[in-house]
Amino acid sequence: MNYKLIAIDMDGTLLNNEEKVSERNKEAIMEATKKGVQVVVSTGRIFSSAIYFAKLIKVVTPIIACNGAYVSEYHRDNIILENPIKNKDLKNIIETLEKNNLYYHFYDNENFYTKDLEYNSLKYYEWNKKQDEENKINIQIVENPLSFVEKEDIKVYKIVVMDNDMERIQNARIELSENKEIEVVSSWHGSLDIMYKGVSKGKALKQLCNLYDISREEVIAIGDNENDLSMLEYAGTSVAMENGIDIVKEYATHVTDTNDNDGVAKIIEKLVL
Repeated sequence: MNYKLIAIDMDGTLLNNEEKVSERNKEAIMEATKKGVQVVVSTGRIFSSAIYFAKLIKVVTPIIACNGAYVSEYHRDNIILENPIKNKDLKNIIETLEKNNLYYHFYDNENFYTKDLEYNSLKYYEWNKKQDEENKINIQIVENPLSFVEKEDIKVYKIVVMDNDMERIQNARIELSENKEIEVVSSWHGSLDIMYKGVSKGKALKQLCNLYDISREEVIAIGDNENDLSMLEYAGTSVAMENGIDIVKEYATHVTDTNDNDGVAKIIEKLVL
């Protein structure tokens, strides 16, 4: 098959458990691009975080960020797709999360808002200490998020909820699912991703393919978790990581090695190179 595009998830897929890209993965991606294949980073992360890794693997193509709520080229000011959460829904979500005493943060394409430095906000805070200014994530501490979103005119593409108590996470998910104007998926154990209705990596990938006149049969999608299912369903060839959750592995047409054992490189070498 003459593939034209590879969409690759980041956490648990392209990145190993130390959140690094292996040299073998970099080399395989570089060789694929030399053959004219577009490699698209597709992540739940904030756009400004995804830029760092897109540069690292030397791809100059659009980034699917925020689980598909924001798609843009990073090398020039060209937003391809954006679907922020409506403000009334944003306020309702925050009220629900506050009531359930859950950690959460939210972001646009470059600003990361949090009430507490815990979980991922603490991770990014520590990340910033080691980075040059251009690679830092702009973290803003917001003491009263509900009041903040009522007063400030911001676009929120995604809200992330995290807790070690799975029962509390599931209870919040059930409550949030009553709102038909939002999407709720999981990208990691003990987490929820909340976006605007209809937002998914799969729909963003479809729009990119329409833009580039690429058929779904010419697409490979690689992922490991629930939020990757939509792009695996769209792509003609779907690849699950061995470390992925069962439902992803059951759905995929191929299962490659783990993220710690160059699974991305191995499937690219097998199918493309």
